[in-house]
Amino acid sequence: MPSLKEVKNRIVSVKSTQQITKAMKMVAAAKLRRAQDRIIQIRPYSQKLNAILQNVSATLGDEIENVYAVERKVKKALVIVVTSDRGLCGAFNSNVSKAALNLINQKYSKQNEEGNVEILCIGKKGHDFFKRRGYKVNYTFGELFNNLDFEHVREAAEYAMDGFVKKEFDSVDIVYNEFKNVATQIVRTEQFLPIKSDFEDGEAVSDVQLDYIFEPNKVDIVMELIPKSLKITFYKSILESNASEHGARMTAMDKATDNAQELLKELQLTYNRTRQAAITKEILEIVGGAEALSNG
Repeated sequence: MPSLKEVKNRIVSVKSTQQITKAMKMVAAAKLRRAQDRIIQIRPYSQKLNAILQNVSATLGDEIENVYAVERKVKKALVIVVTSDRGLCGAFNSNVSKAALNLINQKYSKQNEEGNVEILCIGKKGHDFFKRRGYKVNYTFGELFNNLDFEHVREAAEYAMDGFVKKEFDSVDIVYNEFKNVATQIVRTEQFLPIKSDFEDGEAVSDVQLDYIFEPNKVDIVMELIPKSLKITFYKSILESNASEHGARMTAMDKATDNAQELLKELQLTYNRTRQAAITKEILEIVGGAEALSNG
């Protein structure tokens, strides 16, 4: 049985840890609220922009060639992995990293053997995960979360888009956590480039066909909308991951605080038992000494 001092020191240590986890939960909750607001704002905009693009593109026919939708034999691939810069958020980072690893092993196994798979890591945890395993890692835009705004994210999106157009990459995929609620984050693996066709037999999948008035002309508008839509989609993925991170950290810290409370109960019980045993031992020693003196 541990001594009273050892148990007391553990109680003090657990209480200190519990205070830290409580504070981290509160900070994560505050950051989550701001991140949720940004997601709520961008989701309708992204969906509407994609819907307009689908409807307009469906009427173009062969008027323009969409350079972002050209399908080529995949010789070189870019995998964008979105994780966090810090830990203490449960399985948030490991789930994304494992999903990206499965994607490489299943979809790009041949390219990976030839050294033609580049991993663009956004977030330090993903960088550390793949660097340890000897993968070709690009960390140019790894610290986006330090300045999370559209201008900084746009640069990362343009890197992937320009690389695809210049045939430096034949395929671009993005792996991230989609925010559902505080307790649930869904790992998404999506093909970013080439753009998947959302049309069947030249018609948009949407049942609603709208008659737009174009100014200056249809082709120029679509050529402007396509790259913008891609950048918005990329930005949305980053914001989804950011909100998911704060939700995962809030949940993890909440569970850690509850676990600390349970541990405190057990330690307090152990402390009381140890203290009672020590008191009983002292009483027995006093009684034993008194009997010895009386017998003497």
